[in-house]
Order: sequence, then C-alpha cells, then structure tokens
Amino acid sequence: MVGSVPVGGDAPITVQTMTNTLTTDVSGTIKQIQACAEAGVDIVRVSVPDEASSKALKEIVRESPVPIVADIHFHYKRGIEAAEAGAACLRINPGNIGSKERVREVIKAAKDNSCSMRIGVNAGSLEKHLLDKYGEPCPDAMVESGLAHIKILEDNDFLNFKISVKASDVFMAAAAYQALADATDAPIHLGVTEAGGLMSGTIKSAIGLGNLLWMGIGDTIRVSLSADPVEEVKVGYNILKSLGLRHRGVNIISCPSCARQGFDVIKTVEALESRLEHIKTPISLSIIGCVVNGPGEALMTDVGFTGGGNGSGMVYLAGQQSHKLSNEHLVDHIVEQVEQRAAWLDAEAALLAKG
Repeated sequence: MVGSVPVGGDAPITVQTMTNTLTTDVSGTIKQIQACAEAGVDIVRVSVPDEASSKALKEIVRESPVPIVADIHFHYKRGIEAAEAGAACLRINPGNIGSKERVREVIKAAKDNSCSMRIGVNAGSLEKHLLDKYGEPCPDAMVESGLAHIKILEDNDFLNFKISVKASDVFMAAAAYQALADATDAPIHLGVTEAGGLMSGTIKSAIGLGNLLWMGIGDTIRVSLSADPVEEVKVGYNILKSLGLRHRGVNIISCPSCARQGFDVIKTVEALESRLEHIKTPISLSIIGCVVNGPGEALMTDVGFTGGGNGSGMVYLAGQQSHKLSNEHLVDHIVEQVEQRAAWLDAEAALLAKG
C-alpha cells in the first residue's frame, strides 16, 4: 500500500510521476502535483535532498490530493525525516543509502509511521562490490542488488515494499525486470530511467514498458521524460490504454490522413485532443478522413465521424449511423456528443453502484 493506493496483486496498474520543482518551493510543488492529479496520476514522488526539503515535505503531504513518495539518496536521515513528515512511501537506492545498519534505521522509521518502501535499484548507481564482481552494470548485478535488499527488509520483518531495477538502456532494463519477476513475487515498479525528451523518451518507454507489461510484468509504472511531469502521466496512461490495461478519458482512433480525406483530419484531432482533456470517463472516438475505413472503425467506437463529400460527413453513435454533419461544425458537435455519452455512462455506473 502506498497510502490508500494498492500496488500489486489484482490492483489496477498505477501511474506515477515525479515533481521537478524545488521541494522547498512548497506552493510550486503543490501546484505541479495538482496538475498531475488532474491528468490522472495515482502516486507522485518528491525529491528530499536536504533537511529544508524534509520540512517542506510535511506541508506538501498535507496538501497533496494523492499519496507522496519521498525520493531519498545518500542521506539516510532524510528517509527518517520523510517518514516522520507523513510520506506514504520511501524510495531508497540501495547503492547509495549507506550501511545495513543505516537501512535498518530507515526501516524502523517506516514501520513507526506506517510508511511503505520502494527498493530502487539503478544501473547507474550500483554498489561497488557488484561492479567489481561483474565488471560493469548488467541485469545480473541489478537483480542481485535488489534481492539482497529484499532480504534486508524481510529479515527486519518489513513486507510492505515494492522493487524496481531501472536502466536507461531498454534491453538491459527489460532483461533485468524479466529476471527479477522470475526471482520474486514482490510488486514491481517499472521504468526505463532517464529515457530522454518527450518524443524519444516516449518511444523508448513505450517499447521497454510495453513489452514487459504485455508479458504480465509490472504493477506500477513511471515514464521518465525530460518534460513536464503531466506529459509523463499522459504517456503512461496511453501505454496502458494501448494494452487494454487501464482506461481513462477519450481514446481517439484517427487516420494519418491522405488525399482521400473529406476534412482536415490532423487539425481536427489536435483540436479534439485539447477540447476533450477534461473527460475522465473511458470513451472511444473514431475520427477517420474517408469511407475506406471510417464506417468499420465507427462500428467499434462510442462516437465516430467519417469524412464524406460536399463538406460534410457521417456521425456514428454507439456504432450506428446517426446523422450527417457539416465539417464547419465538426469539432463543437463531436465534443458535445462525447460529453453527452460520458454523462450517460457516468449516470449508468452510478445506478449500478447503487444496486
């Protein structure tokens, strides 16, 4: 459990991100957390590099709408302070937190404050004895590090933890996670660390995390991008959406467009993505430029539009032809249809919940 959020077992795969503000900038950090929460994040990690950040963390935890993970490196005392400040989870890097005795002190603080932990193994900061043994960072070294630290937690009767074995190299990370999944039943936090900018990092993460998730490995994910944390959340959800593992908001199925298009597909999709960001209910929407694939795609979506001739096209609702629509009113009308469909689905879900 990370606060009130379950990780592992039959729980939904959760989406995480990390703030990139100064933690001592409490208002800026809270604002960023709230923006991520609006985008659907389940858990947010906050770096705690110094004592001033530990003090700021207490207020951040109090104001945050989602559980906060304290990111701890080098200074084990920061872990103790973060647990006392109300962090829902401590992320420690075994390679740089210090001796087993110091780790035990952090464990005690976590126990005393009902705080979970994540063992965060990273290829870039492995323990010296493992680098000496293996010669360089590799999957075997990462898994050995992780299992050794699992043993420390278990020997101290601490079981509320998850584990990650991250690398910036997609193949190294994937191999390490596969070996880890074979070696432990502990909940697994997936990530390709330091993946890069928005475009390149999204591609690396989609390949690395997507393959692992497809194999059934992973209980929570963080997409690491040199970009706004909100973008990490969006990419994370889109990876899960593409695999049918989480459904949130509007899933737009759209064509790349060609000379057959009956309207400007690209501009229309850009406008719809922006206008429909507020929808949280899972909705499928097809926006197809012509009748080659449009009617077929619309049969499988909640709302659809297929381009036709003479400046108009066909609107589909619940897979059925509904009415013609002028291209001039396309965006406004489709937004209205999606909002109505979402409201209907929400009302139906509420009735079912009442029994």
